[in-house]
Amino acid sequence: MQKSRNYDLGKDGLWFLVLSLALPTALGQAVNVLYAIVDRMYIGHIAGYGDIALAGVGVASPIATFLSSFATLIGMGGAPIMAMREGHGDHEIAERILTTGFYLLLAVSVILTPLFFIFRDPILMTFGASDVTLPYASSYLGWYVLGTPFALLSTGLNSFVINQGMSKKGMLSVLAGAVMNIILDPVFIFLFDMGVQGAAIATVISQLVSMLIAIAALKGKNTAIKLRFSGFMPNQIGKIIKFGLSSFIIISTDSLLLVVLNAMLQKYGGPGWGDMLITCSTIVQSYHILVTYPMGGMTAGCQGLVSYNFGAGYTERVRKSINNLQILITGYTIIMFIFTIFGSELFASLFSSDNEILELSAHYMLIFESMIIPLSFQYVNVDMMTALGQIRISLPLSLTRKITFFLSSLILPMIFGASSAFFSEPISDLLACAVGTIIVRLSLTKILERRKKEGFHI
Repeated sequence: MQKSRNYDLGKDGLWFLVLSLALPTALGQAVNVLYAIVDRMYIGHIAGYGDIALAGVGVASPIATFLSSFATLIGMGGAPIMAMREGHGDHEIAERILTTGFYLLLAVSVILTPLFFIFRDPILMTFGASDVTLPYASSYLGWYVLGTPFALLSTGLNSFVINQGMSKKGMLSVLAGAVMNIILDPVFIFLFDMGVQGAAIATVISQLVSMLIAIAALKGKNTAIKLRFSGFMPNQIGKIIKFGLSSFIIISTDSLLLVVLNAMLQKYGGPGWGDMLITCSTIVQSYHILVTYPMGGMTAGCQGLVSYNFGAGYTERVRKSINNLQILITGYTIIMFIFTIFGSELFASLFSSDNEILELSAHYMLIFESMIIPLSFQYVNVDMMTALGQIRISLPLSLTRKITFFLSSLILPMIFGASSAFFSEPISDLLACAVGTIIVRLSLTKILERRKKEGFHI
């Protein structure tokens, strides 16, 4: 382990490492939620049209998140490989994998930006926008798409920062951007009277700040694995995509499934009531990412720990790290479930002052989050299998939850009406937990024993 690292991933105490790596990253992701929900808070309180504008942004936001999920494909695909190579002593290859990830993020940005900008209106109308909400949705998404390179580079490169054990620097990148967003939102939305468009512009500027800080961290004097801008490895592209695919599926399909949810609410809710349900769904989704992003942060923060020790052959440390992480995340979801029971309407009041919207949102929020404790096992199962390079396990586990949600959100509204679509989340969470936990617990021992016998290879 190089001296420039913040922690010795192979020797320091595991509870110390899990807490030191998971908590700052979780806090960083909690702050990252502000990118999404601060916009919505301000927009929902715009005099005269806030609730309708909020529904428009609610339709656009999952599509924007889908775009950002490509950063996960590359960042969480390349970063564990980088950490494994460093743990195995292949320092030069580790740096070249980082460089490869950087250029892949740039390439994806160049492809996605014009594609989604040109076709944004047809996409929005297909997935939940109405004639009333389309102008707000299109304005928000159009400006957001123009900042896609900043969004992808800031998020993707942050994975390479975190997987070197630099969770605090990763948190700083996210925190700086979120604080900038909080400051700029009211300036652009209210002072400059730019409304929804101003909220998107504030987000783009904030993501630019986060990107610059992430690059500075990877170029820093005391950084172990540096971004060099040379040494691109085409033969690693397939491996990076393979490693990042399950995490990409989690985030991208979460976004796409929320798009489907909005479409079903609009279709079966009909004129007026459909827009009302999407406004409530936007508030529910805002709370959901407040719950799930920190969970993803905890698992992302500990991926480097698990990958490094697996690469180094410290299999017992791998097992204990995963168990400690599960205890931590389960405790977190218990706390959030209690808050969901007692604080749902308080949270909804941050987005609207309409009493009907507040009551409905609180009700749907409790339904949507009723299985967040089992969901904690799904996050650990998938991300830790990814950290071990076991894509053949993590990918099907991701798909199990997504397919269940998709089918539930299609079938339930057809039988029980539009609002029953909110039950799709707890049904899929519970099933994924049961299936995933059984499979992972049966597989982990075999994976670690094989690592002892056969040595390291990816």
